Amino acid sequence: MTSSADPGERAAGRAPRRALVAGSVGNFIEWYEFGVYGFFATIIAANFFTPQGGSELEGLVKTYASFGIAFFFRPIGAAVFGRVGDRIGRRPTLILVLLLMTAATTLIGALPTYDTLGVAAPWLLTLLRILQGLSAGGEFGGAVSIMTEFAPPGRRGLYGAWQSFTVALGLLAGAGAAAVLATVMSEESLADWGWRLPFLLTLPIGLVALWLRLRLEETPFFRAAADGEATSAPASAPPERVADPREMAGAIVMGAARIMGWAAAGYTFLVVMPSYLQATLNATFQQALVATVVANAGFALSILPAGLLSDRIGRRPVMLTGAALVVVLAFPLLNVLQDPDSSAWVQGAAVFVAGVVVGLMAGPGPAMLAEMFPTRVRYTGLGLAYALSNAVFSGCAGLIITKVIEHTGEVDIPAYYVMVTCAISVVALFTLRGEDHRGALPGAARPGKDAGREEETPCG
Repeated sequence: MTSSADPGERAAGRAPRRALVAGSVGNFIEWYEFGVYGFFATIIAANFFTPQGGSELEGLVKTYASFGIAFFFRPIGAAVFGRVGDRIGRRPTLILVLLLMTAATTLIGALPTYDTLGVAAPWLLTLLRILQGLSAGGEFGGAVSIMTEFAPPGRRGLYGAWQSFTVALGLLAGAGAAAVLATVMSEESLADWGWRLPFLLTLPIGLVALWLRLRLEETPFFRAAADGEATSAPASAPPERVADPREMAGAIVMGAARIMGWAAAGYTFLVVMPSYLQATLNATFQQALVATVVANAGFALSILPAGLLSDRIGRRPVMLTGAALVVVLAFPLLNVLQDPDSSAWVQGAAVFVAGVVVGLMAGPGPAMLAEMFPTRVRYTGLGLAYALSNAVFSGCAGLIITKVIEHTGEVDIPAYYVMVTCAISVVALFTLRGEDHRGALPGAARPGKDAGREEETPCG
């Protein structure tokens, strides 16, 4: 029996699903790599940043400094690739950032260590981290633009949540790879060469991701905006002002503040925790990885339901709940981990809950950011808001926590850090309008109908 649907309609129906897959796969690679780097931080420190005579904690601080540098190049990547993506399209830009990320990550797996290359080794590693930061900065804005611009009406929260969900999958895959290697290999082999394998695995994954993105279509809203510019403006007319620079800057800062708690708590609970447990609480590498896998499992399980719920009741109540719960639960959860009399089951429940509450912020977060910016600057605007927040509050999380603990001996620093940042996010989230999730994307001309007639002011 043949379908009565028009081939064009069937193709249009497949486009959102392809957008989800192609947009998600780059995020998976990005966060798989960032997870692997965080999970192997102590081993990377010994191989690249701790010459003979250096302390283990000193090497860990230098490793997190390299980790943080990559994050500070994210805003540059978001600005550069965002501008390209808003000018020439989401699809070609996402292909470019994927190639850059895959190449840089694979090269880390082949990089000679300090013992082989000397002082050049940590500098080369840092250079590759910078390239990763640039590509990661260009990834988020494009992926979220693709997902939300293809989303059916009333489903932006769910579609945008796939970005965060593949973050969780990437972190879980990184933690799983590290856990498997730690189980099947001796500590000596893992520290010598085994740590390289998860980085080298990025190459075949990246090739699959490239194939998926080559099959991706451009978003209908970008095509409509581009067609409108091409047909409605005289050739001699000056470029149309997309948004007032002060309003644009204000929207970026507000977006960064709204996701500050997500950025800080996410990296503290989901990435930095293994090194914290090892260096501060004397946990074994395997124990730290198991705790991280459990936390990321809680994170993954809550993201899509949180995004779906935000489509029904709004982004604000769901994200506020997550940020407020972190403020309330940070100390109790950390005290459970610090208590030597706590059972493994109780500690597992604590880290699982930590992951769940971060997911309440991460699920609606991408759609919330997409709804703040008009189509012609969406890639740049939401990418910059996300990159700036992550540069300061994610990339510096490990460095801040480790360095402050080193100087003060205060083991509760992770709780203080996430409480303060989430409290600021609570205040910023109260400024979010409750009905933004119900309307069309701001500045989104309807494909084939209102092309070229966009509302150019970013939303609050």
